[in-house]
Amino acid sequence: MTPKKTTRRKLLKGLGLGAAAGLLGMHPQAHARNESVTPASLNGLPPLKITNVRAIGTAPSGSNLIVVKVETSEPGLYGLGCATFTQRAFAVITAIEKYLQDFCVGKDVDTIEDMWQSAFVSSYWRNGPVLNNAISGLDQALWDIKGKRANMPVYQLLGGKCRFAVPCYTHASGNTPEAAADQVSGYMEEGYRYVRIQQGGYGGTALTGEPDFKKQGYGRETDQYMDQGKYIRDVPKLFETVRRQCGESVELLHDIHERLEPMDAIRVVKSTEPYHPFFIEDPFSPEQMEWFQALREATTVPLAMGELFNNINEFKEPITNRMFDYIRIHISQIGGISPAMKVARLGEFYGVKTAWHGPGDVSPVGHAANAHIDLAVWNFGIQEAARISDLSREIFPGSPTMKDGYMWVNEAPGLGVDINEDLAKKYPMHTRSNWTVRKFDGTIIRP
Repeated sequence: MTPKKTTRRKLLKGLGLGAAAGLLGMHPQAHARNESVTPASLNGLPPLKITNVRAIGTAPSGSNLIVVKVETSEPGLYGLGCATFTQRAFAVITAIEKYLQDFCVGKDVDTIEDMWQSAFVSSYWRNGPVLNNAISGLDQALWDIKGKRANMPVYQLLGGKCRFAVPCYTHASGNTPEAAADQVSGYMEEGYRYVRIQQGGYGGTALTGEPDFKKQGYGRETDQYMDQGKYIRDVPKLFETVRRQCGESVELLHDIHERLEPMDAIRVVKSTEPYHPFFIEDPFSPEQMEWFQALREATTVPLAMGELFNNINEFKEPITNRMFDYIRIHISQIGGISPAMKVARLGEFYGVKTAWHGPGDVSPVGHAANAHIDLAVWNFGIQEAARISDLSREIFPGSPTMKDGYMWVNEAPGLGVDINEDLAKKYPMHTRSNWTVRKFDGTIIRP
């Protein structure tokens, strides 16, 4: 038996004796002082301090991934959290190592809520994806530590399982509706009940020719071109073809990705009604939220929104007014597990379900955080599948797994994911970003 296990066994034994004494009114110090037993005196786990906070960056599959490692005063006990903002990864690294590390060292690892609140306002000007991702890495790592201390998976600390595993949707695309339908059929054979369908990628950018702005030398060679009119015409044809080929048993999703003018987005959503999609995602940019009322009045198609929101308060009005049906949170973007749980709980009161963002630019630690919340919240809706490469699994042992359309966590204490830092170093990050999309004349299309 290792010394650590021996220490924990003695600790638990001591906890049992101390608890019994407290119940019988026999706590000697409290009796001598004629005081009630304080919570600290009943705490069977010794206090732990944060000794170091650092960022680990890697890009094994192309996307920049950032993990925060929080080390503690108990040798060998640390936590990991996802802080991935892939487009501005080095800015997040700086926020963690130059500011968050100094802010955290010496603080109690158990005070997660206090740590989150104080970190959120410590820069005075708060919010934004850089600072929120840094806080998220800290928050998730603290939950990871708390689960390890309790010897429980994090979902147990959030209330326990509401389902045996996490149903997920995956992505099908193709240059023709038939090609996309073929992919859907293949995923159905793998056990997926939910598939998001696109034609030529987001907005059909892979299907367009050379735009006028490129002929005129405007913009950069890598800038993408979207033919919005063609996209508007293609969406209902895509849904019709997939439904005809794949039948009614599969749930179909689609992402507009905020790339249309509001009235055009309403047209597209309405055009999918005959094919009863599971949801249409991101019809408007965050700057155009006022259009949701008009969209609600125009259609009964379920809607998902929120992956670009930075502040959890941005969810308050749309949820309480039932402007959309699915909470599309990127958990590291809003600051971690703690704020995500608050938004999920708010949604429960208004019949709004969760649909956490889980693309390739979320680390396996972040996918695990998604899954642990998914298991614990009653108003779960759907989860984006974690398609983690073999190389990423080697770097992140314990990553969630996919089987029969479900995501599974490994039931280890905490979030259950570790990191091989030596291997991670072999795949350094980069500064490339591919989110520049233009109209034919060169006008930027949001997001």
